[in-house]
Amino acid sequence: MTNENIIEVTALKKHFKAGRRISAGGDDVVKAVDGVSFSIKRGETFGLVGESGCGKSTTGRCILRLIEPTAGRVIFDGRDLSSLGRQDLRRLRREMQIVFQDPYSSLDPRMRVGDIIEEPLIIHNRGDRKDRVEIVNRLLLKVGLKTEHRDRYPHEFSGGQRQRIGIARALALTPKFIVCDEPVSALDVSVQAQVVNLLQDLQDELGLTYLFISHGLRIVEHIAGRVGIMYLGKILEVGVCGDIFHDARHPYTRALLSAAPSPDPDKQRSRLALKQDTAMPAMPSSGCRFQMRCPIAEPRCSVQEPALAEVSPDHFVACFAVGHTISPE
Repeated sequence: MTNENIIEVTALKKHFKAGRRISAGGDDVVKAVDGVSFSIKRGETFGLVGESGCGKSTTGRCILRLIEPTAGRVIFDGRDLSSLGRQDLRRLRREMQIVFQDPYSSLDPRMRVGDIIEEPLIIHNRGDRKDRVEIVNRLLLKVGLKTEHRDRYPHEFSGGQRQRIGIARALALTPKFIVCDEPVSALDVSVQAQVVNLLQDLQDELGLTYLFISHGLRIVEHIAGRVGIMYLGKILEVGVCGDIFHDARHPYTRALLSAAPSPDPDKQRSRLALKQDTAMPAMPSSGCRFQMRCPIAEPRCSVQEPALAEVSPDHFVACFAVGHTISPE
């Protein structure tokens, strides 16, 4: 793997117009993503972690321009996606794909599996019918299914098998980059491990680059090389997984890690208590987004927003109180 960045996200924003004002003091704009910046090296897996509603899935879809960003830049393999017209973007979509969260709703129930996987090949004029059949058969085998499965419908498969079909569809156009949008959250734990291992094997074999979106910290620790921690549209901490999971600096990251269940029932983990959350994307607090819940918030946190600062090599934290001791429950 080289150090070249295949994805560079700079000051990415996505604001949605709300149907009505959230409250008397609120705004009529939901700031789902509000100034996110990070990069992904070619061939690596970058994890994006946070609570539901923090904007991580919206970030992934903005990168692919499945939804149009409000502001910011996304550079993919040296090309500025925001400057591409419809036809150029259509051609580039062959190199960027997505695996969706829900394997039940992401597959058309009226289409046979072979047709689902073949559809991207037809849209992008790849090969004749015979070539496409061979590609579909090869992809089914690659993701751990059988060639005879091509004639079945999605409802005849388990959740894990459906997600394998979704992965095969994402691979059909031989992409360089795949957004994995919580690809295992709807699956049983034992099946999650199988799908994660499959994604890793495919990455090693095909040289893929992943943006792996999840709220499962342990899964991200297993599959990702670097990880960003997201809260209310902002990235609060980013770095190498080993640094983040064993030397977290931001209070929110520490709280997430303390809340993760331990696989050892005899090992009790001290929980980090947070204040009641009253902030929403439509009503972000001034200053630091996390200051309403932070146990070590300072007066300036309510008026000044901390920028990501490097606290150790390739480890960045957006917090004024980095290094302060936080007492668990």
